Amino acid sequence: MKVIKLDAIDSTNEFLKGLSNKQELENFTVVTAETQTKGKGQMGAIWASEASKNLIMSILVKDFLPDICQIFNLNIVVSLAVIEVLESINIPDLSIKWPNDIMSYNKKIGGILIENTIKSDGTILSIVGLGLNVNQTNFENLPKASSLAVIIGQEFDKEALLFSIGSAIEKNTSFWKQHPTILWTKYIDNLYKKGLPMPFSNQHMTNFMGIIQGVSAIGKLQVLLEDDSISEFDIKEIQMLY
Repeated sequence: MKVIKLDAIDSTNEFLKGLSNKQELENFTVVTAETQTKGKGQMGAIWASEASKNLIMSILVKDFLPDICQIFNLNIVVSLAVIEVLESINIPDLSIKWPNDIMSYNKKIGGILIENTIKSDGTILSIVGLGLNVNQTNFENLPKASSLAVIIGQEFDKEALLFSIGSAIEKNTSFWKQHPTILWTKYIDNLYKKGLPMPFSNQHMTNFMGIIQGVSAIGKLQVLLEDDSISEFDIKEIQMLY
């Protein structure tokens, strides 16, 4: 696994995307930075991180997605890879808040942003960005955020986490080709608040109660409503109120 280390960059995703456009990179090339000035989350949200405290990385994934209709498969592979690594260092009560926020208890400790490009030959190149709160302990004005250090009470080796997560992503992409159903099931089983009545808000700011049932083949959240119907929601069409 080739790792490119940077001191400061606007966005590791943008840097890796630009580099891949200029030259042929080996699969699972990683870019990591101590500081990121324009970190991105889902749908244009901002990902802020205290300098040198957290793991900021982007990894190139090639030859995994056969077509654009299956892009959610990579979300599953990556989020489960992160969960597996965190389980191995005894981070408690882990879950995935749909589509790919990493939670411990009721706190967000990580976020994943995947950006896909269809090349001229029809192949799909994916840039997987991960922000993981590792050693940051001050989350003023971020009441729903936490870190590994806060939860466990000790600091962690960011570089060791980087290599473990990169290896887990590579392993899971290979495992997926033979056992996709196993990883799909594991992803659904790890969904945050699955099976519990929870308040939600839709894009019209209307609040309602629902119970998360699972995720559709294209990655929409399936929610059981009070009238016993199941509705599917895309990213930003629904927000869990927790």
